[in-house]
Amino acid sequence: MIHAVVDLDEHGRLLVPGTRTPVPEGRVAEHLARHLQVPARATDLYVYVHGWQTGARAAVQTADALIARAVGLGRSAPTAYPGLAARGYRPWCVVVRWPSSSPPSPAGYRRIRDRAHAMSGPGGGQAESVIGQLLGHLDAARGRPDAPGAPANRSGRYLHLVGHSFGGRFLCEAVQWAAERPAAEPRLPGWRGRADPARPFTADSALVFQLAAPRDAFDRLFPRLFPAPGRPGAPLRGPLVLTHSRWDRAAGFWHLRAEGAPGIGHSGVGAAPVGQYSTALLATDTPYSRRALDHPIVNVDAGRVFRGSATGRRLAPAGAHADFLHPESAHLLLSLAAFSR
Repeated sequence: MIHAVVDLDEHGRLLVPGTRTPVPEGRVAEHLARHLQVPARATDLYVYVHGWQTGARAAVQTADALIARAVGLGRSAPTAYPGLAARGYRPWCVVVRWPSSSPPSPAGYRRIRDRAHAMSGPGGGQAESVIGQLLGHLDAARGRPDAPGAPANRSGRYLHLVGHSFGGRFLCEAVQWAAERPAAEPRLPGWRGRADPARPFTADSALVFQLAAPRDAFDRLFPRLFPAPGRPGAPLRGPLVLTHSRWDRAAGFWHLRAEGAPGIGHSGVGAAPVGQYSTALLATDTPYSRRALDHPIVNVDAGRVFRGSATGRRLAPAGAHADFLHPESAHLLLSLAAFSR
């Protein structure tokens, strides 16, 4: 098994496994320490958050399939990912499950959209506290690069965030508010040193497939993910990478009906408070360069691969919105892990 699971209710409260009983807020850290034991051999820790209309089993299956493909790529072509050569790639994933189902209608869309925000921050939910403590727990467990006797490998472990659709929206909301919590100890910079050592955690990369959010979301909704005057650091010390495809009807046609404009998963990021770079989703035999991925925001055009049923006789209502389980996606995921070294 390459995963663990945490379940949240509609208020963002952590649930006791197998029940609908919330863990008392003051005991979340204790619960995580007891139930989330990071395997000693793990090199890369992932937090995966699923999207709209995703059941509990499907969320785990999707995360496992994506990471298993990345492991397979690393084994079949180890020289293609030189950053992984010294210590290998042994991932472990925490799947965050949340109530994301609703009727497939504009009203249902808006309900889950609003829930993704209300579970954290000013919305009054506890997800920011739970996600903050989860990431803080993993950050502490991964070992500091300069700590004597760091577990698994001398440079510790690497922490990555992955989301899909509204799961990316939920993740961005929760992380930006969770990052406001005070740090227990300083962290070292990575990539180009965008992290703030005063943060309670820092993620080495963030990858969101087909984000269901407005194109100006990082200006209006999630500005705290990035540095700003009086806020010099950020909870992301690596890039925020977002895929988009013109075949994504959920983030295109349906997002247009529900929010008045196409979403990032269809058209990419528009206005943003930091620099952006655009590239294409590459085939597995074509390596990414560090230069292409080392930017605060990276837009990845996946339209060549994420097509859904666009070439069939009937176009699925969501189009290519959930069509991201491809070898090319695993290639991107694995490249981010390699460049995080």
